[in-house]
Amino acid sequence: MSELPVLRLRPKSKPQAIRHGFPWVFADEAVLDRRTRNLEPGGFAVLEDAERRPMALVTVNPHSKIVARVMDADPAAQIDGDWLRARLRRALQMRERLYDAPFYRLIHAEADGLPGLIVDRFGDAAVMQPNAAWADRMATDLADAIADIAGVTSVILNGQGRARTLEGLEERMEILLGMAPDAPVPVRMNGATYLADLMGGQKTGLFYDQRPNQAFAQKLAQGAEVLDVFSHVGGFGLAALAAGAARATCIDGSATALELAVGGAGLMDMGDRLEIMQSDAFKAMEQMAEEGRRFDLVVCDPPAFAPSKSALDAGLRAYERVAKLAAPLVAPGGYLVLCSCSHAADLTQFRNVSARGIGRGGRRAVLIHAGQAGPDHPILPQLAETGYLKALFFRLDG
Repeated sequence: MSELPVLRLRPKSKPQAIRHGFPWVFADEAVLDRRTRNLEPGGFAVLEDAERRPMALVTVNPHSKIVARVMDADPAAQIDGDWLRARLRRALQMRERLYDAPFYRLIHAEADGLPGLIVDRFGDAAVMQPNAAWADRMATDLADAIADIAGVTSVILNGQGRARTLEGLEERMEILLGMAPDAPVPVRMNGATYLADLMGGQKTGLFYDQRPNQAFAQKLAQGAEVLDVFSHVGGFGLAALAAGAARATCIDGSATALELAVGGAGLMDMGDRLEIMQSDAFKAMEQMAEEGRRFDLVVCDPPAFAPSKSALDAGLRAYERVAKLAAPLVAPGGYLVLCSCSHAADLTQFRNVSARGIGRGGRRAVLIHAGQAGPDHPILPQLAETGYLKALFFRLDG
């Protein structure tokens, strides 16, 4: 008999969703009596249906809207070092098939069977984001397992962000293993060199998810004047330069991110072809339109304007405004790339507001390509949140 506590679904819940692979149980779907409300966040329990039939082993957090996350379909599973290493080994084997160099997302949360956990690899270092209570509690065990399986010598815990707040977790930054790099880490992608600040940068220091979309944009960038709005460390701008763009202009609100973009361009010996502008992106685009500036390729990759369903309407309006302001900056016959990392906005909604914004910007367009995150960010089909990234490539006429 299992010594773990039991979490039971309400009679009107839909257990078949869990049996078919949906990994979450929401608070209104479970019986939350005094006993279950007192369970320790990040502990484990056996999930039962309303008829008391065991369904899965879950991690629980009574203080979260997601009260349980499926850890293993086997209710008798034991979550220990061996279990963690098995999940990590499976994830690593796939990445090693896909990438020649050890720079990728190693763990993409639920899609890799480690709910709420993000791990990005930067050569000999790994940065983990434990966004679920269980991963925060087992952070040291996870660091040891990551080092053992991936062979990294440093593991950094970046405990910041909205997801942790929703789980009731405090922000923290900690070196769990080894030492932090004493300088930003150079990362080669698509022929470009990026600098990742593992301790002070956004998220884990670099966004790997746009890799295939940056590669597609490179096909449009040869000999082009390129504008990269919300550029962070120069994601699309540096990729364009590596592909032979005549010039790239990067706009971002962070001076630190832009300094890293300049550093990356310098390592590529292309610093003379990079222009940076620290500014609010909306104001910068308005100013450029007034000045009559035009670019052959414009890319807008903003932060998540719709991080939740409650923010969806405002987020969609913001994406439409981005498209409206960006469209006039595209030279006739040029290209516009619009991106969204908001899981609450689905592809159809994002495409519709993007097209409407382009029209309000006085332009006509055809969609030539729709991209998503790379394969190191696998999608769990039952969980739309894992397929959050959308990149739309338009050719603008007239």
